[in-house]
Amino acid sequence: MTDNRDFPCFDLDDAIQSIAASLAVRHAQVRAAVELLDAGNTIPFIARYRKEATQGLDEHALRFIEDALAKARELAQRKTTILRTIEEQGQLTVELRRQIEACQDKKELEDLYLPFKPKRRTRATIARERGLQPLADLLLRQEPFRRPRSEILRPFVSPDNDVPDEEAALQGACDIVAEHWSEDAGARRWLVQQASEAGRIVSQVRRGKKDDSSKFAMYFDHREPLLRVPSHRLLAMKRGEAEEVLRVGLELDDDAALGTLRQRWITNPRFEFHQDLERTAEDCYRRLLLPATESAALQQAKERADEEAIAVFAKNLRELLLAAPAGPYVTIGIDPGFRTGCKVAVVDGTGKFLAHATLYPTPPHNDTEGAGRKLRELIARFDAKRIAIGNGTASRETDAFVSDVLRTSGLDLTKVVVSESGASIYSASEVAAAEYPDLDVTVRGAISIAHRLQDPLAELVKLDPKSIGVGQYQHDVDQTRLRQCLDREVDSCVSAVGVDVNMASASLLSHVAGIGPKLAQRIVEHRDTHGRFERRDQLMAVPKLGPKAYEQAAGFLRIRDGQQPLDNSAVHPESYYVVERMAARLNVPARQLVGNPNLAATLNASDFVDQQVGLPTIRDILAELAKPGRDPRSEFRAVQFTEGVHELEDVRAGMVLEGVVTNVTRFGAFVDIGVHQDGLIHISQLANAFVQDPSDVVSVGDVVRVKVLEVDHERRRIALSRKQASGPT
Repeated sequence: MTDNRDFPCFDLDDAIQSIAASLAVRHAQVRAAVELLDAGNTIPFIARYRKEATQGLDEHALRFIEDALAKARELAQRKTTILRTIEEQGQLTVELRRQIEACQDKKELEDLYLPFKPKRRTRATIARERGLQPLADLLLRQEPFRRPRSEILRPFVSPDNDVPDEEAALQGACDIVAEHWSEDAGARRWLVQQASEAGRIVSQVRRGKKDDSSKFAMYFDHREPLLRVPSHRLLAMKRGEAEEVLRVGLELDDDAALGTLRQRWITNPRFEFHQDLERTAEDCYRRLLLPATESAALQQAKERADEEAIAVFAKNLRELLLAAPAGPYVTIGIDPGFRTGCKVAVVDGTGKFLAHATLYPTPPHNDTEGAGRKLRELIARFDAKRIAIGNGTASRETDAFVSDVLRTSGLDLTKVVVSESGASIYSASEVAAAEYPDLDVTVRGAISIAHRLQDPLAELVKLDPKSIGVGQYQHDVDQTRLRQCLDREVDSCVSAVGVDVNMASASLLSHVAGIGPKLAQRIVEHRDTHGRFERRDQLMAVPKLGPKAYEQAAGFLRIRDGQQPLDNSAVHPESYYVVERMAARLNVPARQLVGNPNLAATLNASDFVDQQVGLPTIRDILAELAKPGRDPRSEFRAVQFTEGVHELEDVRAGMVLEGVVTNVTRFGAFVDIGVHQDGLIHISQLANAFVQDPSDVVSVGDVVRVKVLEVDHERRRIALSRKQASGPT
């Protein structure tokens, strides 16, 4: 068997050069990043603590490098496999080898391989079995015969081989020619390009599926240029196709395309079989090339739509994960309900569960007096400062009840309605069962609601990101790619905020650079057995946590009130000696320098550059000394829903309301205005100026004022405007 070394398809320098050109950065930066990644370093670690090596490449650039390098290696491996296969067939020419080695596109590579790929049984395969390949070769050469057609065809007639007459022989040969032309890599590439640039996507309702109230009604007879179709419309059409409501296809200028292909393939107008080749070209186009082209062009468009939708989802998820925390206050979480009552849980400032109860202030019980008394008792008993109310069923009724209790009792608590998305999934999960094995799923849900208010990031990392509900057609996109991007976003957010190693759950710790689920669980078990960590280096005592994992994770882990003040900062332990040098320069203990912006401001960063650390790291250290362990998240602000607007029926056109952005898509933003049905601000209503991308002007979690434009009670839709919202609510 041929060894891989016979086909050296991967050239690291070429890959690095190509990636550097794509990013518009220097070759040396990409090479340094590649070496760090290949050495097992994580992207958050490289971005934060190896700025000198990469000359400041951020996480976005590092992700691009990681993905591009993986694709280049995958393409090279595929080239090696294809070259070996073709060589084993004895058909690898010098020119074909050159084309394959130079190819930089996976689809084009497969087109080059297509003629040599094992095939299913086709009309051309059958014709070859009947001995008609030599006749097909004659037709492909298109050289004049200067003798009657019958004399050329008669030798290929063989009733024993199922070729009863001359017409059957000609038809079989033409089938071989059609397949040969359909495997023309240049023609396939050109046709896909034409389809992508000039084709029109067509969506039509299937027979018997027409229903004007269908969510796909606007696509029952829809056409638009494929090149300009927005991702959300393409994904909507593909979902309609998957649900067997729509037929989705592609329209091309068939006459123009076929004319170009005929000129490419049929070169001798005086050839005796010219008209037969004309018909064969049309057969090849309509039967073989057109379906393949439609599939390829739509797939390419779908991949672009996937990437755009995934990017929207990732951005929304990041905004949600980095939402402002309400802080480490005693918090009461309420999971609203009607018949089964409202489940209540109290957690302390660290998130520790304290108590639970069930209140029945809503129909059919309407025990507002007893529920109010119990709620006041819980507030007084635990000195609660925050109340979090889930936004699901009975949310507004529960919110009104709590408001009344606080108002009549003169209690000054912050009350917030928080999203329940995914809470029920968490409550029944193995993670929740491990955290609260002795509690009912409904109580776990109330605890989760309280935690979401205290620290959204710490709680939401326990969920599959797809269950949080901030995506656009999330179930219709490439699930592997979606998972990869969302996991990266979660890891990035956790790294940006930092994690208190003495309080964090295993779910949160598992997203710290260098720590996976198993190691996270070992850290929690070690903490439970041996007590809190007093220093970062004590993590090395955790089983299986070696030097590499410690190097990657240490800078993102925080130890509050520990023995080393720097352990509660983003300064990496490998740079503690720099702080000691700084303190010595000022003749003060290092502890006195931590958290002292005035002292830090007197230091000149360039004075501390050495062979281990450069100017970027020194500047980061000084910033951390000024504000150690600073939280990058914004200040907490609670949305105030309008009193008296509890249900969709309470909403009227012209109202100006306050709400919170729950999802941002390419066509607008969805806003929770407190009526169990999010309203939509269309992109045209987001701002007075032109908006290219809704995420440029709003983010998930933003508190916004909106004006109600229209309420469709039958379809449960609310049209909102942000640019028209002015004046008092």
